[in-house]
Amino acid sequence: MSKWRVFWRRYWGGVLTVVLVLALFLIPLPYYIEGPGSANNLKSFVTVKGHPDRHSGKFMLTSVLTAPARPITWLYAELNPHYSVVSAAEMTDNQDDATYNKVQTFYMQSAINEAIATAYRAANATYHKTYRGIYVLAVQPQSKFHSAIKVGDTITKINGRHFSNAAGYQTYIAKQGIGQKVTVTYQHNHTTKKVTAPLIKLSTHRAGIGITLTDNVKVTTKIPVKVDPGEIGGPSAGLMFSLQIYQQLTTQNLRHGRKIAGTGTIAADGSVGEIGGIDKKIIAAKKAGATLFFAPYVKPTKALLALEEQHQTNYQLAKATAKKYAPAMRVVPVTTFKQAVHYLETHK
Repeated sequence: MSKWRVFWRRYWGGVLTVVLVLALFLIPLPYYIEGPGSANNLKSFVTVKGHPDRHSGKFMLTSVLTAPARPITWLYAELNPHYSVVSAAEMTDNQDDATYNKVQTFYMQSAINEAIATAYRAANATYHKTYRGIYVLAVQPQSKFHSAIKVGDTITKINGRHFSNAAGYQTYIAKQGIGQKVTVTYQHNHTTKKVTAPLIKLSTHRAGIGITLTDNVKVTTKIPVKVDPGEIGGPSAGLMFSLQIYQQLTTQNLRHGRKIAGTGTIAADGSVGEIGGIDKKIIAAKKAGATLFFAPYVKPTKALLALEEQHQTNYQLAKATAKKYAPAMRVVPVTTFKQAVHYLETHK
């Protein structure tokens, strides 16, 4: 009998166990795991020159932990009420990791820009917004510009014309007509390029380039401000960045020693928008000792709830999660930045 056969007969159980363990931890699955992330002190993210944050308490940025699923983590997520399993296609919109991360980084930078503008406007501090163009979030396969324009590019002109917002571009393009050739000027990796191709018919039956887009805006300020989000991406930190920057600019004591967490996008008009994973952010905030949590509020309607995560609005889901797992935490609904500031000024 060969040495290999002797070894296998003696140790086959151990070998199979090792293989099984490796499979549980290493085999990739077409899913992502989402769970409670961190609740970080925004003092470490925001620097406003000449305006340090010397007040006690914390404004906290909450995040959702995401990771590619393996059999062992998939099983853990299925058994843990604070975790969930999301298909890779749903998570990344069928984008590769590099493209997905690029979009998330842009969302975060956009959130920072709007947060700075919102805080400086509220504090009557000088700032200036420059509209760069339309940022490309995705390119449809049927687009005639597909081989040239990529995710992460910024379109700055159509037929030599620059507009002050995305609506201006969309209106002009629609007037050109389906099949009409247009010349697009765009920025790709800091290099200006041009491409000419015909417009296609969009799902709205209007003429278009065939991209998913958002505004690319740069904000500059008289009082220098720096916001470094580290590895965190996405648009959901807008509200909390705004509050942190505003407190430092005005030197107000809005926190009064409290640990205050929250989430929500911030728009150009200061309105607060909904985000994903708010139940997981409640858990992260609880672990960090938060006693107050700002949640985006929208009026629940039957049509809206049919589309919402767990068929609950952000506020409904946050309140229900806190009631069950963090009963000492107060969840405060807000629709605007001003509303959040007013609450802090009147509830000490």
